[in-house]
Amino acid sequence: EGYSVIKLLKSMNKSIFLDLKLHDIPPTVANAVKVAGGLRIKTIEEMKMKKLFLSCLSVALLGGTAMAGGHEKGTLAAVKERGKLVCGSNTGLVGFAAPDASGNWQGFDVDMCRAVAAAVLGDPNAVEYVPLTTGTRFTALASGEVDMLSRNTTWTFSRDVDLKFEFTGVNYYDGQGFMVPKSLGVTSATELDGATVCIQTGTTTELNLADFFRVNGMNYEPVPVETNSEAQQQYLANACDVYTTDASGLAATRASFENPGDHVVLPEIISKEPLGPLVRHGDHEWGDVVRWSLNAMVAAEEYGVTSQNVADMAKGTNNPEINRLLGSEGNLGEMLGLSPDWARNIISTVGNYGESFERNIGSSTPIGLARGLNAQWTDGGLLYSPPFR
Repeated sequence: EGYSVIKLLKSMNKSIFLDLKLHDIPPTVANAVKVAGGLRIKTIEEMKMKKLFLSCLSVALLGGTAMAGGHEKGTLAAVKERGKLVCGSNTGLVGFAAPDASGNWQGFDVDMCRAVAAAVLGDPNAVEYVPLTTGTRFTALASGEVDMLSRNTTWTFSRDVDLKFEFTGVNYYDGQGFMVPKSLGVTSATELDGATVCIQTGTTTELNLADFFRVNGMNYEPVPVETNSEAQQQYLANACDVYTTDASGLAATRASFENPGDHVVLPEIISKEPLGPLVRHGDHEWGDVVRWSLNAMVAAEEYGVTSQNVADMAKGTNNPEINRLLGSEGNLGEMLGLSPDWARNIISTVGNYGESFERNIGSSTPIGLARGLNAQWTDGGLLYSPPFR
């Protein structure tokens, strides 16, 4: 859409300044330069001007959504006033974020959006989902088009520090993997020399892929794609030998195939991919709400609070931590600018972390993911909520 809008503005002889994001990974920069060169428009390269011109371009292309979204007044206040949360999601990844047959969004990342809506508005369904590609997700968040992203996005130094986003936690510890047709006869990623590889542009997987092949003295030919659905189409059409992305995404994609058994996810995990929700830098009040909504789900599982027993436990228990979590003791909700039952609303409607995991992507689902690193710290995993006190 942005490309067509720029073409229209150019036909009207309007002055256009385009931020190429030249601080990004090399393949993304190359694609941006190629497209911009074809448009024959001016560019702004000075890094000190990046933030100013990105803001101007976003407002021009998105019709002033930053003002409309109200992010200048604080996101928490804007969401309350609007009566709904606008959440950036995947364009479609079964188990994580995808509409069902009735058009209702379902999935593990979707549950994060629902949890925040339940905490702030008391209604997990008060959410507008905005499907975003890897190329549009950061602009949408920076401009205020969405209030938060919950879209299998990796927490990295540059995204946190340079792009000015605040990751509010990790809801899935992942790593990059490879999927190939079983008929290819490959059992290890080290056997992929000369392969064609489908890869989503604008992601950490591009650089990880280049590093892995270089370290192992192998060559490959990239087949760039924008979305997971495009990657599926290209892969199944034999346009590429291999599809690489986060291992959880590979499992979800494989589960959607007509014959999942004809494809195999190779054993190598070549990166660390801590995935989680994120908000804009500087809006600390809103960041706290999203962060502690995730923590509430994690803590609830640790303490045995579920959607089935939360009503009874909210009446009071012998554990002060549970009482503070559920609002029967202390004033944690007030500190967040929320009602005392904010966490209770999350758990009663969305469930704790384990309930969400098992319902959407767990071992009993077609995706069949084991908890692994995403188990509680008491079970050998990495999940650990700070204290509710």
